[in-house]
Amino acid sequence: MSKSPITTDEEWLHNPHAGELLASEFMEPLGLDTQVLGAAIGIDASRLEAMLSGAARIDGELDLRLARYFRMSEGFFLRLQDQYELRKAKRVLQSDLDNIVPRAA
Repeated sequence: MSKSPITTDEEWLHNPHAGELLASEFMEPLGLDTQVLGAAIGIDASRLEAMLSGAARIDGELDLRLARYFRMSEGFFLRLQDQYELRKAKRVLQSDLDNIVPRAA
């Protein structure tokens, strides 16, 4: 697995969960806590807390609610979740993936 020449080792190793990005890039700058955001989007704060901690993933329903509230495109938060899961899986499976020979066209 090669890394970009402009990526530091620390950046390469860090794989932020979608909940971490939601907290640092959306909630913290706006001074939102889970109670306020949960009430604004119609879900329990405990569900948000589970997602922020990485114990739960962002699903379609939560994506739609967050996207509407933060004026983002539908699927934005799901894509963050998917990127996290793909990076995590790639790190675990890299040696197995390296042994797979792509099928000839």
